[in-house]
Amino acid sequence: MRMSEGVEWAMHCCLTLAWLGNEVPVSTAKLAAGFELPSAYLNKQLQALAKAGIMTSTPGVRGGFRLARPLEEITVMDVVTAIEGSGEAFQCTEIRRRGAGAERPEWQFRTPCAVSTAMRKAEMAWRRALAAQTLADVQAAADRRAPQAGEAIRRWYAQN
Repeated sequence: MRMSEGVEWAMHCCLTLAWLGNEVPVSTAKLAAGFELPSAYLNKQLQALAKAGIMTSTPGVRGGFRLARPLEEITVMDVVTAIEGSGEAFQCTEIRRRGAGAERPEWQFRTPCAVSTAMRKAEMAWRRALAAQTLADVQAAADRRAPQAGEAIRRWYAQN
């Protein structure tokens, strides 16, 4: 499974909005320029975050996006689900019933196969790990790695 780049974009935009403060909405165009991203595609990601209740959208010339709630209340899984949807990453198609398995009795297929069980177990662990980490955790890690990042972002947005 490959997650779309929209998840990365969405998470960076959430962090940027947090560093900028929540006083005024930030336009899609300005957020897109801050990362040199295509505005139309970024807007789709931001709208998905708004629909999920992660951001709020204000229409109009002075409109844009703000965080709907503090980073402490937004998990990484919330963002992934908003962008990618809630569907399961692994889709079992029961290929064990075809070819060499086509002649096996039906009772042998009543329980999920070992491949499906292993993949679902791994996916649940992945989802739990993403749900356990908030965007506040991610921002704290970013601040530790690049202590001046928030200030640099505030400065760039003030100048552009």
